Amino acid sequence: MSFSFRAGLMTRGVLLALALCLCGVSAEAQRRNAQTGTASARAKDAARHAQDAARVFGQIMRTPERAIPRELLEKAEAVAVFPGVLKAAFIVGGRKGQGVITRRTPKGWSAPAFYNVSGGSIGFQIGGSKTDFVLLIMNEEGLKGLLEDKFEIGGEASIAAGPVGRTAGASTNATLDAGILTYSRSRGAFIGASLKGVAITPDNDLNESYYGKTASEVLSSGLTAPTLVRSFPLAVSRYSVRTK
Repeated sequence: MSFSFRAGLMTRGVLLALALCLCGVSAEAQRRNAQTGTASARAKDAARHAQDAARVFGQIMRTPERAIPRELLEKAEAVAVFPGVLKAAFIVGGRKGQGVITRRTPKGWSAPAFYNVSGGSIGFQIGGSKTDFVLLIMNEEGLKGLLEDKFEIGGEASIAAGPVGRTAGASTNATLDAGILTYSRSRGAFIGASLKGVAITPDNDLNESYYGKTASEVLSSGLTAPTLVRSFPLAVSRYSVRTK
């Protein structure tokens, strides 16, 4: 075998090895880019949910005569907001939406944990609407349910439609023992509403993508909110400054 032929084989081998190496680097780079893109998209989802909840809560609280009474909010252990929950129905209807929950901690309000809300109904109904839901979790019993994988409102904890207005909280004794107070806003009207049968479940795909923790771990740890999702706990803290 001539020297030139052997050299040619060696050159082709080196080029092939280099090409395979570059292919491996390219595949790894593509994988890293895909992971970065997914993380970026999930971060945007987290920020959007927090901002939507902050906007809804702020709009509700800026009209004291028709808002959640401040004295009740000051007693709450956690606040949940589910903006734009869609109710669509044709014979069989249901609710479905996403939202956030923040918990009172010794340092203020925690990072928002991400949750889903769903519920169903059966009957003759045609139509669809979007409704904002707000929940005040008033005690440890109500909070305990939220730290489980699935929490059905009206099951484990006592529940009541929350009072509305400046003086309603002080005058409505029937709600003071409830574990959860519930509200809804649809077509501009904000009222205390019964949400029995509605299930709240953690969106742990989003929680773990963004925080590296489950919803229960986020709320149990009292994690301080990162900048991207700080809008919601800041919105709540404007109306309730008590620490745990």
